[in-house]
Amino acid sequence: MKKLFFIAFMILGVTAHAQQENIEINWMTMNEALAAQKEAPKNIIMDAYTVWCGPCKMLDKNTFGHPQVAQFINENYYPVKFNAEGEQEINYKDKVFSNPQYDPELKARRNSPHEFARALNISAYPSIVFFDEQGELIAPLKGYRSPEQIEIFLKIFAKDEYKNLTSEKAWKEYNENFKPTFTK
Repeated sequence: MKKLFFIAFMILGVTAHAQQENIEINWMTMNEALAAQKEAPKNIIMDAYTVWCGPCKMLDKNTFGHPQVAQFINENYYPVKFNAEGEQEINYKDKVFSNPQYDPELKARRNSPHEFARALNISAYPSIVFFDEQGELIAPLKGYRSPEQIEIFLKIFAKDEYKNLTSEKAWKEYNENFKPTFTK
């Protein structure tokens, strides 16, 4: 009987671990996220990427593919995938942003920057951009981040703790006292 209980426990543990490993971020468009905010307010996290960007692909695989990162983002944000050189129209703050210089012949290479990327002052790829529950820009985070490096930002913006950090000293103190929980 003990052996049967042990085997059942092991099977459940392996199944739970496998399910955690298969967690994926439920990406949406910016238009979908803004519409969802009207129904149920939640912060937005945007992955601004390009198709030719190597670090963007690493961010997707290593960071956004990390089960704890994916789970935290799905629970706390509306996650947006935004091709910063793509052709999608975005309706933001009563303005339509597009990419009038988009060249379909270059869709797998460098293309013209999207008007929305320019409006957000995105100048590096990848950039992770955070918006509050009303769709207002909080902050962009430029460059690749590992799961360990992004955790503090995910948590500080999800819980609006950034509003209490009004000085460099406060940020330094918060950073020193931060206890990461994402495992490798």
